Amino acid sequence: MKVETSAVLENYGERIARLSIYEPLLALQRKQEKDNSGNLVDCFSLGFITLLFFFENMIIRNKETGVNELAEFFYEMNHGRIDLDIEGFRKLARKIIDTFRPPSGERNSKTFYNWENGQEETIYYSILKASRSDTKSNIQYYALDEEGLELIFATKEYFSEFQLSINQLLLRKQLEKGEFAGALRQIDEMRLSVENLRDRMIKIEQDINRNIVSEKTYKRYSELIEDINLRLTRENEEFEELESFVKDTKDTMEYEIRDEKDRRAYELIIKIDRELDRVHSEHRNLLRESIILKTTALEAAQESLYFMGIESFNFKQEITKKLISTPLPLMTSRQLIKPFMFLEVNESWSPISIFDEQRVECEEEVEEGYGFHQPVDEAVLNEYIEVTRHNFKKIMAVVLEALGEKNEITLDEIIDYMKLDHKDILDERVFYDFWLILHQRSPILIDDEDNHSGLHKDAIKLLVDRYKSIKVVEANKILEISNRFKIKNMILKLEEYGNGI
Repeated sequence: MKVETSAVLENYGERIARLSIYEPLLALQRKQEKDNSGNLVDCFSLGFITLLFFFENMIIRNKETGVNELAEFFYEMNHGRIDLDIEGFRKLARKIIDTFRPPSGERNSKTFYNWENGQEETIYYSILKASRSDTKSNIQYYALDEEGLELIFATKEYFSEFQLSINQLLLRKQLEKGEFAGALRQIDEMRLSVENLRDRMIKIEQDINRNIVSEKTYKRYSELIEDINLRLTRENEEFEELESFVKDTKDTMEYEIRDEKDRRAYELIIKIDRELDRVHSEHRNLLRESIILKTTALEAAQESLYFMGIESFNFKQEITKKLISTPLPLMTSRQLIKPFMFLEVNESWSPISIFDEQRVECEEEVEEGYGFHQPVDEAVLNEYIEVTRHNFKKIMAVVLEALGEKNEITLDEIIDYMKLDHKDILDERVFYDFWLILHQRSPILIDDEDNHSGLHKDAIKLLVDRYKSIKVVEANKILEISNRFKIKNMILKLEEYGNGI
Protein backbone atom coordinates (compact mmCIF):
# COMPACT_ATOMS: atom_id res chain seq x y z
CA MET A 1 0.00 0.00 0.00
CA LYS A 2 1.45 3.31 -1.12
CA VAL A 3 1.55 6.33 1.19
CA GLU A 4 -0.23 9.40 -0.21
CA THR A 5 1.91 12.54 -0.45
CA SER A 6 -1.03 14.77 0.54
CA ALA A 7 -1.59 12.77 3.71
CA VAL A 8 2.05 13.16 4.79
CA LEU A 9 2.21 16.90 4.05
CA GLU A 10 -1.23 17.80 5.42
CA ASN A 11 -1.12 20.89 7.68
CA TYR A 12 2.66 21.12 7.19
CA GLY A 13 2.72 24.91 7.68
CA GLU A 14 0.72 24.72 10.90
CA ARG A 15 3.04 22.07 12.30
CA ILE A 16 6.14 24.14 11.46
CA ALA A 17 4.48 27.10 13.20
CA ARG A 18 4.05 25.01 16.34
CA LEU A 19 7.68 23.90 16.22
CA SER A 20 8.96 27.43 15.69
CA ILE A 21 7.92 28.58 19.18
CA TYR A 22 10.77 26.44 20.56
CA GLU A 23 13.42 28.38 18.59
CA PRO A 24 13.99 31.12 21.24
CA LEU A 25 14.84 28.38 23.76
CA LEU A 26 17.26 26.81 21.25
CA ALA A 27 18.80 30.26 20.66
CA LEU A 28 19.36 30.58 24.42
CA GLN A 29 20.98 27.13 24.45
CA ARG A 30 23.55 28.34 21.90
CA LYS A 31 24.53 31.41 23.97
CA GLN A 32 28.00 31.31 25.52
CA GLU A 33 27.32 33.37 28.65
CA LYS A 34 29.80 32.94 31.53
CA ASP A 35 29.62 33.83 35.21
CA ASN A 36 32.30 35.59 37.27
CA SER A 37 34.18 32.31 37.73
CA GLY A 38 34.33 31.67 33.96
CA ASN A 39 31.77 28.85 34.02
CA LEU A 40 29.15 28.61 31.26
CA VAL A 41 25.64 29.62 32.30
CA ASP A 42 22.83 27.27 31.29
CA CYS A 43 20.73 29.91 29.51
CA PHE A 44 18.34 27.26 28.16
CA SER A 45 17.10 26.22 31.60
CA LEU A 46 17.00 29.83 32.82
CA GLY A 47 14.96 30.73 29.73
CA PHE A 48 12.42 28.04 30.48
CA ILE A 49 12.33 29.11 34.15
CA THR A 50 11.62 32.64 32.88
CA LEU A 51 8.50 31.38 31.08
CA LEU A 52 7.36 29.55 34.22
CA PHE A 53 8.00 32.70 36.28
CA PHE A 54 5.75 34.84 34.05
CA PHE A 55 3.13 32.09 33.94
CA GLU A 56 2.90 31.84 37.73
CA ASN A 57 2.57 35.62 37.96
CA MET A 58 -0.31 35.48 35.47
CA ILE A 59 -1.97 32.83 37.62
CA ILE A 60 -1.81 35.01 40.74
CA ARG A 61 -2.81 38.11 38.71
CA ASN A 62 0.44 39.99 39.35
CA LYS A 63 0.82 42.32 36.38
CA GLU A 64 3.99 44.13 37.48
CA THR A 65 6.76 41.73 36.46
CA GLY A 66 9.78 42.84 34.52
CA VAL A 67 13.57 42.60 34.38
CA ASN A 68 14.13 43.57 38.03
CA GLU A 69 11.57 41.09 39.37
CA LEU A 70 13.00 38.29 37.20
CA ALA A 71 16.57 39.08 38.31
CA GLU A 72 15.53 39.01 41.99
CA PHE A 73 13.86 35.63 41.42
CA PHE A 74 17.04 34.26 39.78
CA TYR A 75 19.14 35.59 42.67
CA GLU A 76 16.82 34.07 45.27
CA MET A 77 16.71 30.58 43.72
CA ASN A 78 20.44 30.48 42.81
CA HIS A 79 21.93 29.52 46.23
CA GLY A 80 25.47 30.09 44.95
CA ARG A 81 25.32 27.73 41.95
CA ILE A 82 25.97 30.52 39.44
CA ASP A 83 28.67 33.02 40.42
CA LEU A 84 26.73 36.23 39.72
CA ASP A 85 25.59 39.11 41.90
CA ILE A 86 22.19 40.78 41.57
CA GLU A 87 23.48 43.15 38.88
CA GLY A 88 24.84 40.21 36.87
CA PHE A 89 21.48 38.45 37.08
CA ARG A 90 19.80 41.68 36.01
CA LYS A 91 21.91 41.79 32.80
CA LEU A 92 21.22 38.09 32.21
CA ALA A 93 17.48 38.61 32.71
CA ARG A 94 17.52 41.44 30.15
CA LYS A 95 19.25 39.20 27.56
CA ILE A 96 16.75 36.38 28.10
CA ILE A 97 13.75 38.71 27.78
CA ASP A 98 15.25 40.26 24.63
CA THR A 99 15.54 36.76 23.15
CA PHE A 100 11.86 36.06 23.73
CA ARG A 101 10.84 39.58 22.72
CA PRO A 102 13.30 41.46 20.45
CA PRO A 103 14.18 45.00 21.65
CA SER A 104 12.82 46.41 18.38
CA GLY A 105 9.33 45.39 19.46
CA GLU A 106 8.84 43.24 16.36
CA ARG A 107 7.51 39.72 16.72
CA ASN A 108 9.76 36.70 16.22
CA SER A 109 9.54 35.23 12.74
CA LYS A 110 10.54 32.15 10.78
CA THR A 111 10.74 31.79 6.99
CA PHE A 112 10.41 28.29 5.53
CA TYR A 113 9.41 26.46 2.37
CA ASN A 114 5.93 25.00 2.66
CA TRP A 115 6.06 21.61 0.94
CA GLU A 116 2.29 21.31 1.08
CA ASN A 117 1.52 24.28 -1.19
CA GLY A 118 4.96 24.73 -2.81
CA GLN A 119 5.45 28.31 -1.56
CA GLU A 120 7.89 30.07 0.72
CA GLU A 121 6.10 31.41 3.80
CA THR A 122 6.93 33.52 6.84
CA ILE A 123 5.20 32.98 10.14
CA TYR A 124 5.22 35.34 13.11
CA TYR A 125 4.91 34.44 16.76
CA SER A 126 5.22 36.24 20.10
CA ILE A 127 6.38 34.59 23.32
CA LEU A 128 6.40 37.69 25.57
CA LYS A 129 4.42 40.87 25.12
CA ALA A 130 4.70 44.29 26.71
CA SER A 131 2.26 44.74 29.57
CA ARG A 132 1.81 47.89 31.61
CA SER A 133 4.68 50.34 32.15
CA ASP A 134 5.83 52.85 34.76
CA THR A 135 6.70 56.01 32.86
CA LYS A 136 8.06 57.81 35.92
CA SER A 137 10.63 55.11 36.64
CA ASN A 138 11.02 54.12 32.95
CA ILE A 139 10.22 50.48 33.77
CA GLN A 140 8.53 48.09 31.32
CA TYR A 141 6.56 45.08 32.55
CA TYR A 142 5.91 41.94 30.49
CA ALA A 143 3.42 39.07 30.28
CA LEU A 144 3.22 35.79 28.36
CA ASP A 145 1.67 36.17 24.91
CA GLU A 146 -0.45 33.52 23.20
CA GLU A 147 2.47 31.43 21.88
CA GLY A 148 4.21 31.71 25.27
CA LEU A 149 1.18 30.17 26.94
CA GLU A 150 1.08 27.47 24.28
CA LEU A 151 4.75 26.66 24.96
CA ILE A 152 4.04 26.34 28.70
CA PHE A 153 1.02 24.12 28.13
CA ALA A 154 3.06 21.88 25.84
CA THR A 155 5.41 20.97 28.71
CA LYS A 156 2.83 19.68 31.20
CA GLU A 157 -0.78 18.56 31.36
CA TYR A 158 -2.39 21.01 33.77
CA PHE A 159 -5.40 18.94 34.87
CA SER A 160 -5.08 19.74 38.57
CA GLU A 161 -5.47 22.90 40.61
CA PHE A 162 -4.65 25.43 37.85
CA GLN A 163 -6.99 24.00 35.21
CA LEU A 164 -9.76 26.55 35.80
CA SER A 165 -7.34 29.51 35.73
CA ILE A 166 -5.90 28.23 32.44
CA ASN A 167 -9.41 27.88 31.01
CA GLN A 168 -10.09 31.48 31.96
CA LEU A 169 -6.94 32.65 30.17
CA LEU A 170 -7.83 30.68 27.02
CA LEU A 171 -11.44 31.90 27.10
CA ARG A 172 -10.30 35.53 27.12
CA LYS A 173 -8.03 34.86 24.13
CA GLN A 174 -10.89 33.24 22.20
CA LEU A 175 -13.28 36.09 23.00
CA GLU A 176 -10.70 38.67 21.89
CA LYS A 177 -10.32 36.80 18.56
CA GLY A 178 -14.10 36.41 18.09
CA GLU A 179 -13.94 32.59 18.23
CA PHE A 180 -17.33 32.32 19.95
CA ALA A 181 -18.00 28.65 19.13
CA GLY A 182 -14.69 27.65 20.72
CA ALA A 183 -15.47 29.93 23.69
CA LEU A 184 -18.66 27.96 24.39
CA ARG A 185 -16.65 24.74 24.48
CA GLN A 186 -14.17 26.39 26.82
CA ILE A 187 -17.00 27.35 29.19
CA ASP A 188 -18.16 23.71 29.20
CA GLU A 189 -14.65 22.66 30.24
CA MET A 190 -14.73 25.30 32.99
CA ARG A 191 -17.98 23.82 34.28
CA LEU A 192 -16.33 20.40 34.49
CA SER A 193 -13.41 21.94 36.38
CA VAL A 194 -15.81 23.53 38.89
CA GLU A 195 -17.60 20.21 39.39
CA ASN A 196 -14.29 18.40 39.92
CA LEU A 197 -13.25 21.00 42.47
CA ARG A 198 -16.59 20.58 44.28
CA ASP A 199 -16.00 16.80 44.51
CA ARG A 200 -12.52 17.44 45.83
CA MET A 201 -13.81 19.81 48.53
CA ILE A 202 -16.41 17.23 49.62
CA LYS A 203 -13.63 14.66 49.92
CA ILE A 204 -11.49 17.10 51.94
CA GLU A 205 -14.38 17.77 54.33
CA GLN A 206 -14.85 14.03 54.86
CA ASP A 207 -11.12 13.55 55.40
CA ILE A 208 -11.11 16.32 58.00
CA ASN A 209 -13.85 14.60 59.97
CA ARG A 210 -12.10 11.20 59.75
CA ASN A 211 -8.38 11.75 59.66
CA ILE A 212 -7.42 14.68 61.88
CA VAL A 213 -5.82 12.93 64.84
CA SER A 214 -2.85 15.19 65.45
CA GLU A 215 -1.87 18.86 65.36
CA LYS A 216 0.42 18.17 62.39
CA THR A 217 -2.46 16.72 60.33
CA TYR A 218 -4.69 19.64 61.33
CA LYS A 219 -2.06 22.15 60.16
CA ARG A 220 -1.68 20.36 56.79
CA TYR A 221 -5.42 20.45 56.09
CA SER A 222 -5.64 24.05 57.29
CA GLU A 223 -2.96 25.13 54.79
CA LEU A 224 -4.68 23.12 52.03
CA ILE A 225 -8.04 24.83 52.61
CA GLU A 226 -6.33 28.24 52.80
CA ASP A 227 -4.72 27.62 49.38
CA ILE A 228 -8.08 26.57 47.90
CA ASN A 229 -9.76 29.66 49.29
CA LEU A 230 -7.09 32.01 47.90
CA ARG A 231 -7.24 30.37 44.48
CA LEU A 232 -11.05 30.54 44.38
CA THR A 233 -10.87 34.24 45.29
CA ARG A 234 -8.47 34.96 42.41
CA GLU A 235 -10.60 32.92 40.00
CA ASN A 236 -13.71 34.79 41.12
CA GLU A 237 -12.03 38.11 40.28
CA GLU A 238 -11.16 36.77 36.81
CA PHE A 239 -14.78 35.61 36.32
CA GLU A 240 -15.99 39.13 37.09
CA GLU A 241 -13.59 40.61 34.52
CA LEU A 242 -14.66 38.03 31.91
CA GLU A 243 -18.35 38.77 32.50
CA SER A 244 -17.70 42.49 32.15
CA PHE A 245 -15.78 41.87 28.90
CA VAL A 246 -18.59 39.68 27.50
CA LYS A 247 -21.26 42.24 28.38
CA ASP A 248 -19.28 45.04 26.70
CA THR A 249 -18.83 42.87 23.60
CA LYS A 250 -22.55 42.03 23.54
CA ASP A 251 -23.56 45.70 23.87
CA THR A 252 -21.21 46.65 21.03
CA MET A 253 -22.42 43.89 18.70
CA GLU A 254 -26.09 44.72 19.34
CA TYR A 255 -25.79 47.88 17.25
CA GLU A 256 -23.56 46.38 14.52
CA ILE A 257 -25.82 43.61 13.14
CA ARG A 258 -25.79 43.96 9.34
CA ASP A 259 -26.18 40.46 7.96
CA GLU A 260 -26.93 36.87 8.92
CA LYS A 261 -23.32 36.23 10.00
CA ASP A 262 -23.46 39.11 12.47
CA ARG A 263 -26.79 37.84 13.80
CA ARG A 264 -25.37 34.34 14.43
CA ALA A 265 -22.37 35.85 16.21
CA TYR A 266 -24.70 37.98 18.35
CA GLU A 267 -26.76 34.92 19.29
CA LEU A 268 -23.56 33.10 20.25
CA ILE A 269 -22.36 35.95 22.49
CA ILE A 270 -25.77 35.99 24.23
CA LYS A 271 -25.43 32.25 24.88
CA ILE A 272 -21.86 32.75 26.10
CA ASP A 273 -23.08 35.45 28.50
CA ARG A 274 -25.77 33.14 29.86
CA GLU A 275 -23.55 30.07 30.22
CA LEU A 276 -20.68 32.04 31.75
CA ASP A 277 -23.05 33.49 34.34
CA ARG A 278 -24.17 29.95 35.29
CA VAL A 279 -20.60 28.73 35.71
CA HIS A 280 -19.71 31.84 37.72
CA SER A 281 -22.73 31.25 39.97
CA GLU A 282 -21.59 27.68 40.68
CA HIS A 283 -18.07 28.96 41.33
CA ARG A 284 -19.35 31.60 43.78
CA ASN A 285 -21.13 28.85 45.69
CA LEU A 286 -17.83 27.00 45.87
CA LEU A 287 -16.15 30.12 47.25
CA ARG A 288 -18.80 30.43 49.96
CA GLU A 289 -18.47 26.74 50.79
CA SER A 290 -14.70 27.07 51.07
CA ILE A 291 -15.14 29.89 53.59
CA ILE A 292 -17.58 27.74 55.58
CA LEU A 293 -15.19 24.79 55.38
CA LYS A 294 -12.35 27.03 56.54
CA THR A 295 -14.25 28.16 59.63
CA THR A 296 -16.65 25.43 60.76
CA ALA A 297 -14.98 22.19 59.71
CA LEU A 298 -11.52 23.16 60.92
CA GLU A 299 -12.90 24.53 64.20
CA ALA A 300 -14.79 21.27 64.72
CA ALA A 301 -11.59 19.33 63.98
CA GLN A 302 -9.67 21.44 66.48
CA GLU A 303 -12.31 20.83 69.14
CA SER A 304 -12.18 17.10 68.43
CA LEU A 305 -8.42 17.17 69.00
CA TYR A 306 -9.03 18.84 72.34
CA PHE A 307 -11.63 16.33 73.50
CA MET A 308 -9.54 13.44 72.21
CA GLY A 309 -6.76 14.69 74.45
CA ILE A 310 -9.13 14.89 77.42
CA GLU A 311 -10.49 11.40 76.84
CA SER A 312 -7.03 9.88 76.45
CA PHE A 313 -5.85 11.45 79.73
CA ASN A 314 -6.31 9.08 82.69
CA PHE A 315 -6.09 11.04 85.96
CA LYS A 316 -5.75 7.95 88.11
CA GLN A 317 -2.99 6.50 85.94
CA GLU A 318 -1.08 9.71 85.16
CA ILE A 319 -1.33 11.55 88.49
CA THR A 320 -2.66 9.47 91.41
CA LYS A 321 -0.65 6.30 90.73
CA LYS A 322 2.56 8.21 90.07
CA LEU A 323 2.15 10.32 93.22
CA ILE A 324 1.47 7.35 95.53
CA SER A 325 3.63 4.61 94.08
CA THR A 326 6.74 6.66 93.32
CA PRO A 327 8.64 8.29 96.20
CA LEU A 328 8.90 11.89 95.02
CA PRO A 329 10.49 14.88 96.76
CA LEU A 330 8.05 17.31 98.31
CA MET A 331 8.69 20.08 95.74
CA THR A 332 8.28 17.64 92.84
CA SER A 333 4.96 16.42 94.24
CA ARG A 334 3.72 19.99 94.55
CA GLN A 335 4.65 20.79 90.97
CA LEU A 336 2.90 17.61 89.77
CA ILE A 337 -0.48 18.43 91.37
CA LYS A 338 -0.27 22.22 91.05
CA PRO A 339 -2.13 22.46 87.67
CA PHE A 340 -5.12 20.66 89.23
CA MET A 341 -5.42 22.81 92.34
CA PHE A 342 -7.79 25.77 92.70
CA LEU A 343 -6.41 29.27 92.94
CA GLU A 344 -6.03 30.54 96.48
CA VAL A 345 -8.81 32.88 97.59
CA ASN A 346 -7.94 35.25 100.43
CA GLU A 347 -10.52 37.69 101.79
CA SER A 348 -9.20 40.47 104.01
CA TRP A 349 -10.28 43.87 105.34
CA SER A 350 -7.96 46.67 106.27
CA PRO A 351 -8.86 49.03 109.16
CA ILE A 352 -7.29 51.87 107.17
CA SER A 353 -10.27 51.74 104.79
CA ILE A 354 -12.36 53.66 107.36
CA PHE A 355 -10.34 56.75 106.49
CA ASP A 356 -11.38 56.63 102.82
CA GLU A 357 -13.59 59.41 101.48
CA GLN A 358 -17.23 58.88 102.37
CA ARG A 359 -20.11 59.97 100.16
CA VAL A 360 -22.79 61.47 102.33
CA GLU A 361 -26.05 62.33 100.55
CA CYS A 362 -29.65 62.42 101.54
CA GLU A 363 -31.98 59.82 100.11
CA GLU A 364 -33.69 62.22 97.71
CA GLU A 365 -30.38 63.39 96.22
CA VAL A 366 -29.18 59.82 95.71
CA GLU A 367 -32.34 58.87 93.92
CA GLU A 368 -32.18 61.95 91.74
CA GLY A 369 -28.50 61.50 90.90
CA TYR A 370 -28.74 57.81 90.05
CA GLY A 371 -32.16 57.64 88.43
CA PHE A 372 -32.76 56.65 84.81
CA HIS A 373 -32.15 59.31 82.15
CA GLN A 374 -35.30 60.66 80.66
CA PRO A 375 -35.45 60.65 76.83
CA VAL A 376 -35.02 64.00 75.10
CA ASP A 377 -38.22 65.41 73.67
CA GLU A 378 -38.30 64.77 69.89
CA ALA A 379 -39.40 68.31 69.09
CA VAL A 380 -36.47 69.73 71.08
CA LEU A 381 -34.09 67.35 69.29
CA ASN A 382 -35.40 68.32 65.82
CA GLU A 383 -35.03 72.01 66.70
CA TYR A 384 -31.40 71.43 67.79
CA ILE A 385 -30.64 69.58 64.52
CA GLU A 386 -32.12 72.39 62.39
CA VAL A 387 -30.20 75.09 64.28
CA THR A 388 -26.94 73.13 64.01
CA ARG A 389 -27.44 72.54 60.27
CA HIS A 390 -28.00 76.26 59.78
CA ASN A 391 -24.84 77.12 61.75
CA PHE A 392 -22.77 74.50 59.84
CA LYS A 393 -23.99 76.00 56.56
CA LYS A 394 -22.96 79.45 57.72
CA ILE A 395 -19.48 78.19 58.68
CA MET A 396 -19.07 76.42 55.31
CA ALA A 397 -19.99 79.65 53.50
CA VAL A 398 -17.23 81.50 55.38
CA VAL A 399 -14.78 78.67 54.57
CA LEU A 400 -15.56 78.98 50.85
CA GLU A 401 -14.98 82.77 51.08
CA ALA A 402 -11.57 82.16 52.66
CA LEU A 403 -10.80 79.45 50.10
CA GLY A 404 -11.43 81.63 47.04
CA GLU A 405 -10.16 79.91 43.87
CA LYS A 406 -7.95 77.45 45.75
CA ASN A 407 -8.73 73.78 46.35
CA GLU A 408 -6.78 73.44 49.61
CA ILE A 409 -6.59 75.49 52.82
CA THR A 410 -5.49 74.97 56.42
CA LEU A 411 -7.61 75.55 59.50
CA ASP A 412 -5.27 78.23 60.89
CA GLU A 413 -5.65 80.19 57.63
CA ILE A 414 -9.44 79.98 57.97
CA ILE A 415 -9.23 81.16 61.59
CA ASP A 416 -7.04 84.12 60.61
CA TYR A 417 -9.61 85.06 57.97
CA MET A 418 -12.50 84.75 60.44
CA LYS A 419 -10.80 86.96 63.02
CA LEU A 420 -11.36 89.90 60.65
CA ASP A 421 -15.17 89.79 60.17
CA HIS A 422 -16.46 86.63 61.86
CA LYS A 423 -14.68 86.59 65.22
CA ASP A 424 -17.95 85.86 67.05
CA ILE A 425 -18.15 82.41 65.45
CA LEU A 426 -14.77 81.45 66.94
CA ASP A 427 -16.22 81.95 70.43
CA GLU A 428 -18.95 79.35 69.86
CA ARG A 429 -18.66 75.59 70.45
CA VAL A 430 -20.47 74.87 67.18
CA PHE A 431 -17.41 75.97 65.15
CA TYR A 432 -15.27 73.24 66.70
CA ASP A 433 -18.05 70.65 66.44
CA PHE A 434 -18.19 71.46 62.71
CA TRP A 435 -14.53 70.51 62.20
CA LEU A 436 -14.51 67.48 64.50
CA ILE A 437 -17.53 65.87 62.82
CA LEU A 438 -16.26 66.78 59.33
CA HIS A 439 -12.91 65.13 60.11
CA GLN A 440 -14.63 61.98 61.40
CA ARG A 441 -16.71 61.64 58.22
CA SER A 442 -13.83 62.46 55.84
CA PRO A 443 -13.52 61.69 52.98
CA ILE A 444 -17.03 62.65 51.81
CA LEU A 445 -18.30 62.02 48.27
CA ILE A 446 -20.55 64.95 47.51
CA ASP A 447 -22.47 63.07 44.78
CA ASP A 448 -23.40 60.29 47.23
CA GLU A 449 -27.02 60.71 48.29
CA ASP A 450 -26.22 59.16 51.70
CA ASN A 451 -24.03 62.19 52.46
CA HIS A 452 -26.91 64.59 51.88
CA SER A 453 -28.17 63.94 55.41
CA GLY A 454 -26.97 64.55 58.96
CA LEU A 455 -25.72 67.78 60.49
CA HIS A 456 -23.61 68.72 57.40
CA LYS A 457 -26.57 68.33 55.01
CA ASP A 458 -27.04 72.04 54.21
CA ALA A 459 -23.28 72.72 54.27
CA ILE A 460 -22.56 70.02 51.67
CA LYS A 461 -25.25 71.40 49.37
CA LEU A 462 -23.09 74.52 48.91
CA LEU A 463 -20.46 72.32 47.21
CA VAL A 464 -22.75 70.50 44.76
CA ASP A 465 -22.16 70.95 40.99
CA ARG A 466 -18.60 72.24 41.49
CA TYR A 467 -16.78 69.83 43.80
CA LYS A 468 -16.63 66.05 43.69
CA SER A 469 -15.40 65.27 47.20
CA ILE A 470 -14.16 66.83 50.41
CA LYS A 471 -11.32 65.55 52.57
CA VAL A 472 -10.01 66.73 55.96
CA VAL A 473 -6.69 65.50 57.37
CA GLU A 474 -4.85 66.39 60.57
CA ALA A 475 -1.74 68.56 60.76
CA ASN A 476 0.79 68.53 63.59
CA LYS A 477 0.25 71.96 65.15
CA ILE A 478 -2.26 72.58 67.99
CA LEU A 479 -4.08 75.91 67.64
CA GLU A 480 -4.94 77.89 70.77
CA ILE A 481 -7.94 80.00 69.78
CA SER A 482 -8.85 81.33 73.21
CA ASN A 483 -8.78 80.38 76.89
CA ARG A 484 -11.77 78.11 76.24
CA PHE A 485 -10.91 76.39 72.97
CA LYS A 486 -7.96 74.52 71.50
CA ILE A 487 -8.06 72.42 68.32
CA LYS A 488 -5.54 70.55 66.23
CA ASN A 489 -4.70 72.13 62.91
CA MET A 490 -6.30 70.50 59.87
CA ILE A 491 -6.01 70.65 56.09
CA LEU A 492 -9.20 70.87 54.04
CA LYS A 493 -8.96 69.59 50.46
CA LEU A 494 -11.71 69.91 47.83
CA GLU A 495 -11.60 67.88 44.62
CA GLU A 496 -13.12 69.49 41.55
CA TYR A 497 -14.58 67.44 38.69
CA GLY A 498 -11.74 66.28 36.44
CA ASN A 499 -9.02 67.05 39.00
CA GLY A 500 -7.43 64.96 41.75
CA ILE A 501 -7.04 66.16 45.31
